[in-house]
Amino acid sequence: MKRATTLFAAAGTLGSALTLGPAPAHADTVTPDIAAIGTIVTASTGLNTRIGPSSASSRIGALTNGTTIAISCRVAGEFITGSVTNTGYWDRLADNSFISDAFVQRESTDIPKCATTAIAIPAVSGIWMLPVRAGLVSGFRTVERPVHDGVDLGAARNTAIRSASAGTVIRVVCNVSRGSCDVDGSRSLRGCGWYVEVQHADGIVTRYCHMIRQPSVAVGQVVGRGTVLGHVGTSGSSSGPHLHFEVHVGAPATRANAVSPIDFMSAVGLTFGSA
Repeated sequence: MKRATTLFAAAGTLGSALTLGPAPAHADTVTPDIAAIGTIVTASTGLNTRIGPSSASSRIGALTNGTTIAISCRVAGEFITGSVTNTGYWDRLADNSFISDAFVQRESTDIPKCATTAIAIPAVSGIWMLPVRAGLVSGFRTVERPVHDGVDLGAARNTAIRSASAGTVIRVVCNVSRGSCDVDGSRSLRGCGWYVEVQHADGIVTRYCHMIRQPSVAVGQVVGRGTVLGHVGTSGSSSGPHLHFEVHVGAPATRANAVSPIDFMSAVGLTFGSA
């Protein structure tokens, strides 16, 4: 990714606010385990270091503006709008903590991908169904879209979106970088548009994005398998009507606990159709 050269104020994202704390140790010289050296660039706050690549991951400490850091590798994580660039990549530091690359000024060098262990698909209870009957048009974390945390299903505008299993609605959100979720979005925007999250048995959370209008359900509402949550649209970061569908093995739903909806549905005996 090309590094931004113009600095701008950091914007918030889904997750907890940054707080100050003691900074972990860092290396000032390149060693065989270090891929790059960078400098933290923030506004008036510190940059949290975390145990995983998400603002929802537990906080370890914080780094102040101007701190020199040693980067070992990077992983795909939560998309962050930062003071240096906008990115979904997170850097693992020499002490094994993670920070968003959006706040790191460094040379435009390739950072190797961290070795990761895929999250296992757990055995789940309940009866499941596909949220829409439509072809699969984009997969989970493909080579072309490594930070795509769900699948895109090419359903027509106004198609009913149904809860994949019984559960409780835990989020109803308009998520867009500017403007309204009540109009068609575009790829120039960021965010999921109108979306809903449902928490199911066994700690599973499903997310349904880009709805055409405010969802049909409310936070705290108990829904059954097949309950209509909303309707397919193209709000937020979207180039046309479709359902973006995610599955997470824990709450809150983060990039760190997202699993492939294709694999998950296969484990409960369901298969997405082809486009």
